[in-house]
Amino acid sequence: MLKKAILGSLAVASASGFFFGRDAVSYLKTGVASVRDAVRSEVPIEFEMERAKKEVEALIPEIHKSLKLVAEQQVDVEKMRKTVEQKAAALAEQKEAILALKEDVDSGGTQFVYAGRTYTVSEVQRDLTERFNRFKVAETTLKDQESILAAKEQALGSHTETLEGMLSQKKDLEVQLEGLMARMQTIQARKQISDLSIDDSKLARAKSLVNEIGKKLDVEARLLDAEGNFVGLIPVETKTEVPVDISEQVASYFSGKTGGNLDAVDAKIASLKNAE
Repeated sequence: MLKKAILGSLAVASASGFFFGRDAVSYLKTGVASVRDAVRSEVPIEFEMERAKKEVEALIPEIHKSLKLVAEQQVDVEKMRKTVEQKAAALAEQKEAILALKEDVDSGGTQFVYAGRTYTVSEVQRDLTERFNRFKVAETTLKDQESILAAKEQALGSHTETLEGMLSQKKDLEVQLEGLMARMQTIQARKQISDLSIDDSKLARAKSLVNEIGKKLDVEARLLDAEGNFVGLIPVETKTEVPVDISEQVASYFSGKTGGNLDAVDAKIASLKNAE
């Protein structure tokens, strides 16, 4: 399989060289870059977000290594600082002793007593010479150690600053990722809502039914208006028939009254009929 891939690559390279000549390498590079960009553009955002999260998490081991290095340097610097301080104090004591011996030698005395023991001026001079030589060597050594200490302190400060920068940048990256995650979730939620396909057939049927009911009610109202515009009103137009008093008519007829009375009765009956 590998052999076929190599042969295929050689074939493509040969064909490219044949068709494009000196520009074949440029075309190949451009093609590879285009393919790479196309592949990257197809990678889901969720995958890229997870990959960025993994990259940030991968900083933790390096930060731990830096923390350990800085801690070791701090211990070394503190230890060396104590050593330098002790040596500086010892040199200060030696300086006082040397000056005291010098003062004794310069006094012109021949014998000197130190700690209950007597020393000749020659012994004091030899001791002064030895002390002075040792002091110069110790002083040179102390200066070298002070220089080394200063360099270590400077390196420690630089490493501490770098570590603090790494921690700060890691925190910033975590905050940025949290913000990007929130934005991605918001966009995904909006996308899900926009992609929802609502079946409006039921809604259309419901609207049609409501419209149909409204139409029927309108028709019913029109029919009622056409058939009886005055339904429900007080029937003031209806005339009530006044009954004729038949007993009076009979009594008048058989009582033998004058015709004038009968005419009056007839006129009353006529007026009632006209009222109808």
